[in-house]
Amino acid sequence: MSDYFISQVYPSDARTNAQVDALLQQEGIRRDANLDYTCVMFDNDYHAIATGSCFGNTLRCMAVDHHHQGEGLMNEIVSHLVQYQYERGNLHLFLYTKCNSAKFFGDLGFYEIARIQDQIVFMENRKDGFSSYLDQLAQTKVDAPKVGAIVMNANPFTLGHQYLVEKAAAENDVVHLFMVSEDASLFPYTVRRQLIKAGTAHLKNLRYHDSGPYIISQATFPSYFQKDAEAVITSHANLDLAIFTKIAHKLGITARYVGEEPTSVVTGLYNQVMQQKLPEDGIQCIVVPRREEDGQVVSASTVRKAIQEDNWDLVQQQVPPTTWEFLRSEAAKPIIAKIRREKDVVHY
Repeated sequence: MSDYFISQVYPSDARTNAQVDALLQQEGIRRDANLDYTCVMFDNDYHAIATGSCFGNTLRCMAVDHHHQGEGLMNEIVSHLVQYQYERGNLHLFLYTKCNSAKFFGDLGFYEIARIQDQIVFMENRKDGFSSYLDQLAQTKVDAPKVGAIVMNANPFTLGHQYLVEKAAAENDVVHLFMVSEDASLFPYTVRRQLIKAGTAHLKNLRYHDSGPYIISQATFPSYFQKDAEAVITSHANLDLAIFTKIAHKLGITARYVGEEPTSVVTGLYNQVMQQKLPEDGIQCIVVPRREEDGQVVSASTVRKAIQEDNWDLVQQQVPPTTWEFLRSEAAKPIIAKIRREKDVVHY
């Protein structure tokens, strides 16, 4: 244990935040956009020599000044962050790290979930965490020739989402529908889950799954040690597919269905990676053209923008009756108010 001390960094502390940014930059890391707690270790002259952060149940942006490496400071930062997470009730923890740091975190009690060579390693603090998740999924396995899968955020559930699910259901014996349960969207997961299930209740060959902590949205995928935006997207796509492939093999999934997004650079690049990688593992990647209503492509971004602008005629054109009924209910009012306050509701 060093003689240095660790303290929390508050958003209002401009001086210390500037030191943290300088330390991260010095060690080749950018501060991640998604952080809800940051700590810093000071030396005896109040210089920042180590730092680490959290977001949800993940550890992020950990760095030690290279002049102090070999002193065990990273162990102290990780121990501090783990203790903080435990105190706020997060016992199942995750981190992303560079490949050459994975062994270090393995020695601190983290276990590898998936690795993208020369890019990123995804780890958790439970030895059997991911394997238990796979075993739980396996209880829903159906032995059939054609087994489809969809990973869906639905922020909110639109006619486009419904069209995608209906197509997959018509072309497969069973479809596993993974609902992204991470709460990083304007519509909370409890609502998104409700809308997905209500809008697909007429389809009898679906199996619904919470994605849990293993399918991560692009919105909160870490970017702090990626060189540019394209590297972030590619790393996220490759990691997502490495995890999804393990899930697919456990459930006998033969095809994954995704919606086309011609105007989205992020989704376009993501779909390219998917179309290349999935067939290598014996899984079809089926990109479904977007549904149109009155000559306009149906999308959740369009719906959110229309809600923000009080264009309820357009909203009604883009969503199924089940979603429309919710949007006009008392329960939707806090979400609508939040959307109206947002500066940008059109993502990617």
